[in-house]
Amino acid sequence: MLSAKRNSSPFFKTLLIIGFIYFFWLMLKITLEYIPFSPEVSFLMIKQTEVVERPEYLMFFYTHVYTSIFVLLSGFLAILRKDLGVKNLHRNIGKVYIFLVLVFAAPSGIYMGIFANGGLFSKISFVILGLLWWFSTFKAYRLARQKKFIEHKQWMWRSFAFTLSAITLRMWKVIIVYLFHPNPMDVYQIIAWLGWIPNILIIEYLITKKHI
Repeated sequence: MLSAKRNSSPFFKTLLIIGFIYFFWLMLKITLEYIPFSPEVSFLMIKQTEVVERPEYLMFFYTHVYTSIFVLLSGFLAILRKDLGVKNLHRNIGKVYIFLVLVFAAPSGIYMGIFANGGLFSKISFVILGLLWWFSTFKAYRLARQKKFIEHKQWMWRSFAFTLSAITLRMWKVIIVYLFHPNPMDVYQIIAWLGWIPNILIIEYLITKKHI
């Protein structure tokens, strides 16, 4: 039984790596749509009110889009530290992850959440997500400074669960639209919450069961 578990572990890890690479590539393609700068591309096409009336909106938007792709990559590389076998990789890449989240990605995400599509219901969710993302990352940083590495690891997993919402909310969007064909604004209200709540519930379960 134990042998079977050991043998299955590399298999599932390989599947996770392949899955992440695929979805990371999709996220990268979305990011590249906004190079060079253009206020009339993709998602920005439906945010023209904010683009026109709030000069700072584009700054926050581009900050969030450009840094989040590096947050995703650095977070995943930090998780794979043992498999990559690079000395001090976890420490150095973790610093990049924490810096980008605390200074750029989470604050800009909170700002964008205030103007999220889908009305107040969506706005509340995205702002809560941004605040929890920032807090969990800061908590992980503080615990690392205090050399409480078990708790640090748990809070970093929580932080990465929120990071992955960039991927999972898009997955849920595809599934919901394909199955139910709801009104576009209704979709935003649903995925605003589905994008991150299942993620953190799974992580809390794994922490409780001491799997991470």
